[in-house]
Amino acid sequence: MGWTGSGALIAWHDVEQGRETEYLDWHSHEHMRERLAIPGFLQGRRYSVVGSGPQFLVLYTVTDLDVFTSQTYLEHLNHPTNCTQQVMPALRNMNRSLCRVAASSGSGAGCCLQTNRFAPEPGREAHLRGVLTSEAQSLAHQQGLCAAHLLIADQDRSRASTRETALRGGQDAMADWVLLVEGYDEAAVAQDRSGLLRQSGAGPSVAGDLYRMDHICF
Repeated sequence: MGWTGSGALIAWHDVEQGRETEYLDWHSHEHMRERLAIPGFLQGRRYSVVGSGPQFLVLYTVTDLDVFTSQTYLEHLNHPTNCTQQVMPALRNMNRSLCRVAASSGSGAGCCLQTNRFAPEPGREAHLRGVLTSEAQSLAHQQGLCAAHLLIADQDRSRASTRETALRGGQDAMADWVLLVEGYDEAAVAQDRSGLLRQSGAGPSVAGDLYRMDHICF
């Protein structure tokens, strides 16, 4: 058993130097609470990078992808609060993707999370998805780990422009496929999985980053 919802929003980004404290306070005390009050939002998480990579990772799970086109959600995106209007311009290098949860296995949330961003080789999508669905089940039961999830971005939904997009400076970058591995042992979570992904049908470019959880909200 993995996540209960079939949709997820995942976003990697940096924050303007010197504004990190302002960002963290806004995200924990206003933004996550606001998002979790929207029907269909199930859980919100924020992580900080371990080592190199985008500074912060934000992850929301939702009941299904239709939540992201709901009137209530779009109303929030197009009518941001005063604090959101102040903080959003401080976000840098945003990569934001609205995704289908293609596979999910395990239980709970680990303090450490590895994100692997990649694209499938043309014609190998079905094979890659099958391998990673089985791999997620295996990873969730390995020592030091507790769960694994495969996300596939919905490119059309992810490209939608809103007032919040404009506040961040324009169109966000997007991921394609994402393998998430989470657990309680940093070394186990941090193992390099790029070789497995390439052998299974992923393209040569695999971006792997390691994060530690700051805040989880239900």
